[in-house]
Amino acid sequence: MQNNEEQKDDLSFDNRIPLADLQKAVKDIKQELAKVIIGQENFIELLIVSLLVDGHVLIEGVPGVAKTITAKLFAKTLKTDFNRIQFTPDLMPSDILGTSVFNAKTSDFEFKKGPIFSNIVLIDEINRAPAKTQAAMFETMEEKQVTMDGTTYKLEAPFMVLATQNPIEQEGTYALPEAQLDRFLFKIKVSYPATEEEILILKTHHNRKGSLPQTLVNDVLSPKQLQVFKEQIHEIIVEEKIFKYIAEVVSKTRNHPHLYLGGSPRASLAILNSAKAFAAINGRDFVTPEDVKKAMVPVLNHRVILTPEREMEGMTTENVVKMIMESVEIPR
Repeated sequence: MQNNEEQKDDLSFDNRIPLADLQKAVKDIKQELAKVIIGQENFIELLIVSLLVDGHVLIEGVPGVAKTITAKLFAKTLKTDFNRIQFTPDLMPSDILGTSVFNAKTSDFEFKKGPIFSNIVLIDEINRAPAKTQAAMFETMEEKQVTMDGTTYKLEAPFMVLATQNPIEQEGTYALPEAQLDRFLFKIKVSYPATEEEILILKTHHNRKGSLPQTLVNDVLSPKQLQVFKEQIHEIIVEEKIFKYIAEVVSKTRNHPHLYLGGSPRASLAILNSAKAFAAINGRDFVTPEDVKKAMVPVLNHRVILTPEREMEGMTTENVVKMIMESVEIPR
């Protein structure tokens, strides 16, 4: 055992990329959130990975499981701007992007930026807005820019959308189009806490004595540091067998009998980038199959569509993704 531990230590010193600062930043973010958020370790880790690879996150869960507060406090750990937009059925694209307003002094129209012009944008109940408003998000999420009246306005880096939706209540909601779902790096499903965690939630709330959660969390990561970490992740080593493994799994989603729609090449790239980030936050400068497996379900579960027969049987996309993962040989 001792020899194995020594070997692990040696490996960490042999890294080509200095990942100690990145690991410390990740640890600091987790510690700040742990002051308020109990459990949800996987949720928080996926948020951090998405931030490191310029991804957006769709968060799904029933009301009251800390989706919104976790997203808000996560944004608070970053030294960046934050905006929250509540999506409603009467929301128009201009309410998000901004609009041209006539300036009487200059006798000209000037563009008033909307709430999307921020670094971390929390969209509450994204499936409440109609298709026209959903379509307004396509360009901002993919190109990180807004085009209005023939002029393009770049969004300031970092730019990340955290969107929540309730999977239970369907009245007054609109299903997100597949093209928009594909622009989310992860879909994170937030479940109820375990009994022990719920007891700890009650105790933590009691001990706060009415103080607001936002006042307990400090910012620990600047945009400049974040950019350095992103560049380090680009340098993570990926072997040929890892490329093949990712391609085989995604390819199998496209001709699987249980699936009507499979993953796109964008899904393959999302798995690759996420796996590199998982490797980095674990202090490795190379990707392992385990890093890839961690990324598979959150990347693919919203990109693949079940056949109507399997959906009626109660099967889920996660079941099928895991089935496919088990059918593909893990590279060693």
